[in-house]
Amino acid sequence: MFECVLNLSEGRRLDVLDALSDAAGESLRDRHADAFHHRSVFTLINDADQLVADVRNLIDVALTQLDLTSHQGVHPRFGVVDVVPFVALDAREAPRACALRDDTAHWLAATHDVPVFFYGPLEGGERSLPEVRRRAFRYLSPDVGPAAAHPRFGASALGCRPILVAWNLWLEGVDLDAARRIARALRRPGLRTLAFTVGAAVQVSCNVIDVSAVTLSSVYDEVSARLPRGGRIARAELVGLAPKSLLDAEEPSRWEQLDLSAQRTIEARI
Repeated sequence: MFECVLNLSEGRRLDVLDALSDAAGESLRDRHADAFHHRSVFTLINDADQLVADVRNLIDVALTQLDLTSHQGVHPRFGVVDVVPFVALDAREAPRACALRDDTAHWLAATHDVPVFFYGPLEGGERSLPEVRRRAFRYLSPDVGPAAAHPRFGASALGCRPILVAWNLWLEGVDLDAARRIARALRRPGLRTLAFTVGAAVQVSCNVIDVSAVTLSSVYDEVSARLPRGGRIARAELVGLAPKSLLDAEEPSRWEQLDLSAQRTIEARI
């Protein structure tokens, strides 16, 4: 089985989010929407053929409903269909996940005239998603599709990667500069971080890109230790689903603090 985690630039209009969920069909396993980021994460899991059909249908509906020209949110984005990674739940099928990425990219460019940048394994090397965000259209040309961004839809980054866990810490009594210092201090090969202002709070946003090397409790404790006087962690927030192995690496007594549960694992939703 394969997972596809679509990051779409809409997180506020419930009727639109419901229409997008319907479009995702039987592959939809989770939806996480955030109004401050104005972004939603749709987790689809299925066998390859059905997954691709549901991914394409979701993208079709997204591009009829959404328009980047009026979009405002705190999360960086460059497209309506912003990020679309394919994940092989069996690591031996990783090359097939990359083939699904490539096929979907060619379809997206041909059908909707959207330029696509690849990340993950490429012929002759590897490219990360942060590299795409930094270099797109300035130092990096699209891998597929037109050379310029679509006027309404922008561009898309399509990837193939291992399982990733997206997880946020909401902070109180901490300004954005302090949150950025904390985020920078946390970064390591298996962990990417950013800091945002979200309403009256700030957030340290984490992508655990190596779930075998990083535990959420260690990140939580390091953030807690680095908080300035008067600051505190208000809550943790899991975005989407996590593999059961991530829960198994934590003491069950900490699951609630870390916003983890057995019902929100990939294995529980299949």
